Amino acid sequence: MAPLCAAAIYNEWTLTAAGLFVAAVISDFADGPLARRRGEASRLGAFFDHATDATFVALGLLALGLRGALPLALPLLVVVAFVQYSIDSRVFARLPLRASALGRANGIAYFVLLGVPLVRDALGLGWPGEGLVRFLAWVLVATTIASMLDRLAALRRARTA
Repeated sequence: MAPLCAAAIYNEWTLTAAGLFVAAVISDFADGPLARRRGEASRLGAFFDHATDATFVALGLLALGLRGALPLALPLLVVVAFVQYSIDSRVFARLPLRASALGRANGIAYFVLLGVPLVRDALGLGWPGEGLVRFLAWVLVATTIASMLDRLAALRRARTA
């Protein structure tokens, strides 16, 4: 759904974009509990879940950025932060993913920031305005950089210990 939602956002197909966003959020909430209930949860599944989340929000935020609604730095930082998270967690060495509190909060905030203008536009609401959404995007740029620096510092501390 990520490329379809991004295309809908970019082309300002508001109802389609909002519908795809809602479907993605519902499926994201359902997939983990379903996998655990069926005994199919795995580290690879958790990584794939995070990767699809990062892809979805990065493409959606990129589409908003290309429309001038958000800084283009944000989707780039989402991708870089996810790559750093994957490498630092040593997921390819079959170790469990290690999320920080700030990283987790940012991950949720990316979805919220993406969803707010989509739902606002689909419902024809005037609030929150573009300026507030753009400001919140810049806050997320700052917290994403802070999270990446925190992860880097934690990695350095672990190597020297």
